[in-house]
Amino acid sequence: MELELNPISLSRSEHLPLLITGPCSAETETQVLSTAKALAAQGHSIFRAGVWKPRTKPGGFEGNGEKALPWLKAVKAETGMRIATEVATPEHIELALKHDIDLVWIGARTTANPFAIQALADALKGVNIPVLVKNPVNPDLELWIGALERLNQAGIKQLGGIHRGFSTYEKTPYRNLPMWQIPIELHRRIPQLPIIGDPSHIGGRRKLIGSLAQQALDLGFDGLIIETHCHPESAWSDAQQQITPEELEIVLSQLVMRNIEERRDELSQLRSEIDVLDHTLIELLAKRFQICREIGLFKKEHNMTILQSARYDEILKMRETQAHLSDIDTKFAMRVFKLIHEESVRQQLTMRNNKN
Repeated sequence: MELELNPISLSRSEHLPLLITGPCSAETETQVLSTAKALAAQGHSIFRAGVWKPRTKPGGFEGNGEKALPWLKAVKAETGMRIATEVATPEHIELALKHDIDLVWIGARTTANPFAIQALADALKGVNIPVLVKNPVNPDLELWIGALERLNQAGIKQLGGIHRGFSTYEKTPYRNLPMWQIPIELHRRIPQLPIIGDPSHIGGRRKLIGSLAQQALDLGFDGLIIETHCHPESAWSDAQQQITPEELEIVLSQLVMRNIEERRDELSQLRSEIDVLDHTLIELLAKRFQICREIGLFKKEHNMTILQSARYDEILKMRETQAHLSDIDTKFAMRVFKLIHEESVRQQLTMRNNKN
């Protein structure tokens, strides 16, 4: 299905086509206004704050709810900034519109539920404000596109996607795996859809925000949403991934902005995609060799030989078949896996020779 989209009609930031800043949660009126005033003084025009906060487990701060909406309205009155918040139910939409919210986004957990998305789409019929849809928690592109389609069918034409990464049980440097290939494919499928990077939720740590933001821009993303708090170390939610307005300015000043012609250069875009895939290959090889070291330790403890010829032949046969089915030259694939196997044996020998 081809989406019928209009440009998002919000003031453009002097830094990026679309930049959304503000705290993870609206904690107190003082915190909201002080953060907003600092951001407005720096020239930012769209302020975000979570009013309803779905938490993984009960007992955490789940937002102030309706009580916080007048604080956002005060931001709009006192600073002139547009205001944005997350919605998850039709009641949230009704209350947000009542308090003149300019933009809403739909969270990853909600995107994963087609029934919830349809309920929001029904509640948004006849409403003409931008709606941004975060990727679902798990890496399911069709679910993400399906949510966008439901909203578009309800008449929402100012649509955008937010890439906030994907949940994983593995230990990684990130809170949520970037899996850049998924937003890349989303852009290929719906090229007119704006995509906003969320380095705060991908990284989960403030020190990763700058590098993740740069990667998003290098891939041609249309903007960023960055969690910004006047006192992030004492934030009531997601303290580790929020930065001060002053730190935000440092991050933005260090970003390399691509001009329009660069971003529209198809070759540059394709090269950026290759860079992302190469990075992923290195990460996957690192995980593979870590497992090889664990196997080496197991063999050492059980007095087993390093080289298991039957297993090696089995691996080559399976990979050759998979390469053929994936339209990859089988001779090339065999050369690659022979090199990988040689390194795997070396990793196991390292564990065998480790006296510890």
